[in-house]
Amino acid sequence: MQNNSKQVYFKYVFIVIATTIFSCNTSSEQIDYSTQIKPILNNKCITCHGGVKKNGGFSLLFKDEAFAVTKSGKPAIIPGDASGSEFIKRLKEEDPELRMPYEKPQLSKKEIDLLTKWVDQGAKWGEHWAYSLPEKVTVPAITEEASIIDVSKNEFLQNDIDHFILAKLESDTIAPNHSADKNILIRRLAFDLTGLPPTTALHDDFVSGNISYEVAVDNLLQQNTYGEKWASWWLDLARYADTKGYEKDNGRNMWRYRDWVIDAFNTDMPYDQFTTEQLAGDLLPDPSADQLIATAFHRNTMNNDEGGTEDEEFRVASVLDRVNTTFSVWQSTTMECVQCHSHTYDPFKHEEYYQAMAFFNNTRDEDTPDESPNVRFYNDEQTKKKNQIISWVEKYGTKEEKKNYADFLSFMEPKYLAHNATNFVNGELADTKYLALWDDGSCVLKNINTKGASSIYMFYRAFMNGTTMTIKKNNAKGEILAQFKVDKTDGNGIRKIPFKTINEPIDLYFEANNDRIAKQVSTSHISWFAFLSDIPGTTEAGYDQINRSFIELLNTQTQELPIMVENRSDMARVTQIFERGNWLMLADTVQPGTPKILNAYDDAWPKNRLGLSKWLVSKENPLTARTLVNRVWHQVFGRGIVASLEDMGTQSDPPSHPALLDWLSLRFMNEQNWSMKALIKEIVMSGTYRQSSIVTPELYQKDPNNELYARGPRIRLTAEEIRDQALAVSGLLSKKMYGPGVMPPQPDGVWQSVYSNESWVESKGKDKYRRAIYTYLKRTSPYPSFITFDAGSREVCTIRRTVTNTPLQALVTLNDPVYLEAAYSFAKSMDMDDVEKGISSGFKKATFSEIDPEELAILKSLYDQAMVEFSAGTYEENFIGLKEKPSSKLAALTIVANAIMNLDEFLTKA
Repeated sequence: MQNNSKQVYFKYVFIVIATTIFSCNTSSEQIDYSTQIKPILNNKCITCHGGVKKNGGFSLLFKDEAFAVTKSGKPAIIPGDASGSEFIKRLKEEDPELRMPYEKPQLSKKEIDLLTKWVDQGAKWGEHWAYSLPEKVTVPAITEEASIIDVSKNEFLQNDIDHFILAKLESDTIAPNHSADKNILIRRLAFDLTGLPPTTALHDDFVSGNISYEVAVDNLLQQNTYGEKWASWWLDLARYADTKGYEKDNGRNMWRYRDWVIDAFNTDMPYDQFTTEQLAGDLLPDPSADQLIATAFHRNTMNNDEGGTEDEEFRVASVLDRVNTTFSVWQSTTMECVQCHSHTYDPFKHEEYYQAMAFFNNTRDEDTPDESPNVRFYNDEQTKKKNQIISWVEKYGTKEEKKNYADFLSFMEPKYLAHNATNFVNGELADTKYLALWDDGSCVLKNINTKGASSIYMFYRAFMNGTTMTIKKNNAKGEILAQFKVDKTDGNGIRKIPFKTINEPIDLYFEANNDRIAKQVSTSHISWFAFLSDIPGTTEAGYDQINRSFIELLNTQTQELPIMVENRSDMARVTQIFERGNWLMLADTVQPGTPKILNAYDDAWPKNRLGLSKWLVSKENPLTARTLVNRVWHQVFGRGIVASLEDMGTQSDPPSHPALLDWLSLRFMNEQNWSMKALIKEIVMSGTYRQSSIVTPELYQKDPNNELYARGPRIRLTAEEIRDQALAVSGLLSKKMYGPGVMPPQPDGVWQSVYSNESWVESKGKDKYRRAIYTYLKRTSPYPSFITFDAGSREVCTIRRTVTNTPLQALVTLNDPVYLEAAYSFAKSMDMDDVEKGISSGFKKATFSEIDPEELAILKSLYDQAMVEFSAGTYEENFIGLKEKPSSKLAALTIVANAIMNLDEFLTKA
């Protein structure tokens, strides 16, 4: 009995000890909310318990909601008590009517155990990695003894980037690839930095060893073609196009913004400045013309000119687009999800969307056909007159008057648009745009602040003579403030009219009288009104000339560009939450603000777009630098460190190399001072970038998407690069930069401009052969070959182009007139006495590689077949659409050149 008692005792002690040890181990295994819990909640729970749906009054989207009392009268989650938490009980229920998720498969045992353990451990609510500031990162040390490569001999370790990459490769026991051959590497580098193949001189200098790799990098970064290449990427984000979009899709002059972007890249404008000028250049002190041009970033939104449309509806659509685009471009955040309800997966609340909208809701644009406000570009003589007027006002007036006149001459703001008129009697808003009164007609323009101006400026078009227009204070019985004739014979345009001084906000009551016209006939179309105090210095010699010059300049036709301009304080709009995202269902008023989950908004920053830009480029913002670094990395390697470029939220892909992403982000902000050239140089200087792209079957099996970067990038060139390369290799490419969009050859009948006489007029001379970035982009009918190679219509912000491989692409490069003409010009350089030597020379010129015997034999066979046909005279006078008829040999070489320009070696960055 005694022995049995001892055995029982020791068994008991063993169980207690084992249980204690297990308990200690279990408690020490802390559950991580972000990586272990949040994915389960997002995938299995939050569609019914978060965002717009909060079944049972229970939401798992925000911490305060998750622990709040539900409809049952008590919280569903009791931190530290899983057995008492209804949340856990429902997951374990046997009854399918009670078990959660409802009417869906039960969670796995592993998932339920994780959630149970999480609640027992206190249900700690972690923060997603992207919403935490990147912390200082130590570069991994690579030791000779532990490394899978011979550190002293291997060329892979070129800079600190390679340490991060190699550390991950070693954990997967994968060795990096050897360096790419010099001829391949210089071609890859040239395309990544300039979007064009390298010049023969640069190629030869690098391959022969006359210049180092770094010298080659610096050479390419200094080329103007660098700005053209990287601007093309940014214009996708900016939704840049040469037309307004929607049904009419009329043309607009946006090209100066495109040129500003090219210059910004070429001058290596720091990214924080690049950001500020585009979002708020107009709000900077004494903004320059370039800073105003930069704000066209957010005037790339579409504009609806169709008759009968509601201008306010499409103004709001533009504002919403600006919110969504800003957070997409700078924060990798799907803010558009929050327009209708709190974000389903990320901690962004519904009201925060409208607080962000309040930053953009106070701009002067209102979806009008003239797209005002527009910055005006005067010629030299007009600029001289403008400066004379401003100098006069500065000499005889106040600083405020000088600014008012300078602004009005630059972009004609502030003004009141006539489409806001209401209470029409015998009149209408013609085409929903223009104030149009008939005989005995009247209307009201409400809440006008004339600022004590003694003149009203009116932009109008009169249709007949004899109309008397009267403006009264508030209503038909009000005091007459102005009375004047509106005659067709006086001409149309901007007119200055004496106006009674009023120093308070009022309504303007308009009356029109013309007894000589029939009923329901418009006397005129009025577009806008503006109020300015008279030019000071009325008693000074030369005043009359200054006054005339001012009116003349206002009526001068100039080139223009839509820009952002902020409303005056007395014209400021109120921002309200839209119920369920519907702009007609207005709820609570909100003030400008930023999401609480991100960095705090400094009270010293103004509550406008300038302040928002400062918030975005604050070093306390956890997303801005990460987003830019990730997208530049994607441009170079074909995938981001975070593969989901559009989203760094809780539904995004995790970073393949989180420490590298944070290291690059901190370095970009703090050491490289937001220099994009420095960032790009650091990436392309790495051994990771210089690797050969050749992949073994074993490596492909382990890492098909090159997430580990054990090989160099191999990517099909972009639509622009494919066309530009064809022109460059053929010797046709024009180096001309800047200016209005050009129209290179495209098939007939592609454009169908129903509402206008606009047509595709093929450019002549050098313009026909300019780089793709200068090609005119019509949103409803983009350039066909670009669309085929995955470029977009840019109706909305495009974060990433979908890369496809389709038969249509081969049909473009084989048959498009641009590629046929390029092949013909290219063939001329191959026209040698020795045909095989000519083909070999052409192959090397196109691919920067020597042709192998098998390829040469195939191309020579193609040449021989073509010669048989062409020698028999089986081709027409207008060979491939050209006026000249080539010799049979040149025609046959054109077929060979066309084939070379369709090879993978030509269309791919290897």
